[in-house]
Amino acid sequence: MPLLVQRRFLFSTLILALLLMVAGRAGAELVWTPQGGWQLEGGALAGTSSSEGQSALEFMNKARAAEEKGSKGRAITYYKKVTKKYPNSVYAGEAQYRLGNLRLAKKQYVKAFEAFQIVATHYPNTTRYDEIIGKQYHIASIMLDGGRGRVLGIFPGFTNREKALGYMEILLFEAPYSDYAPLALMSVANGHRYFKNAEEEIDALDRMINTYPQSVLSPEAYLKLGQAHSELVEGAYYDQGSTRDAITYFEDFMILFPGDNNVVQAEKGLTDMKLVLADSKIKIADFYFHNRNNYKAARVFYNEAITIYPNSSAATTAKERLAEVEAAAVKSALPPAKKRFYFF
Repeated sequence: MPLLVQRRFLFSTLILALLLMVAGRAGAELVWTPQGGWQLEGGALAGTSSSEGQSALEFMNKARAAEEKGSKGRAITYYKKVTKKYPNSVYAGEAQYRLGNLRLAKKQYVKAFEAFQIVATHYPNTTRYDEIIGKQYHIASIMLDGGRGRVLGIFPGFTNREKALGYMEILLFEAPYSDYAPLALMSVANGHRYFKNAEEEIDALDRMINTYPQSVLSPEAYLKLGQAHSELVEGAYYDQGSTRDAITYFEDFMILFPGDNNVVQAEKGLTDMKLVLADSKIKIADFYFHNRNNYKAARVFYNEAITIYPNSSAATTAKERLAEVEAAAVKSALPPAKKRFYFF
């Protein structure tokens, strides 16, 4: 075998061996027993013969022993030593995970979320990925609901809903296909509603129905979109873009989810919005009729009001005004009366 070929063969074999070793190491699962401490499942821990590996293992065992005794603070101290001094060790991912759990137990929500985030981003091969996403969603939900974390694990801190919104967006980015993604989007919408950020709320709901149309939360998103747009309506004298959007989403809700329990609520919203839009058409028609004597334009807008909501008080008013328009149009078409002159 030529020398060059031999070298290539040896190099390929070495790379394959390294890949298999890394894959096996990444897929290994750490387990802990009171008798043996931390070990790889199925045998003694490999790759820990170095002094650094032994030191990391000692910290891990001390941390877990403290954790078992209920000493959360001491356990956190030891786990932090592992993550900071030995971030590339086989223990680091487990240490971060347990840090997240301990921080959560002490209601240190921000630090808990960040610990889980490190596991999700730096150790994607973890078998706990779905569990970690769930815990991050749980933390963000608590904070979004106004839950107050603890400073030093003792003193109540401040609410931090703004950061919770950011956490929900992180979940959407890192786990867009998880079961928690639609929940996170609805939570984002609710959070913006709390802050009265109407445009951001509508954006989140719109992302919800377009990204996760098959979600069980879709009906709620359609209904809330209709309600959010209707709350932007300022009355018949203003621009009716939001009114039309609200009508669209209420109608879509009723068509797509006819058996939903909130159909009555959607019907009321639709009725209210149609009345506003029809009244707006009447206001425009009145202007053309009374201020411009433009009977053609007045007819157009009165008829639009009738079309928008045929069986309504607005339609009745529009029909009465149409009769007035026709009478005025006939009168204006008559020739002017001739003037008579009298001589004495």
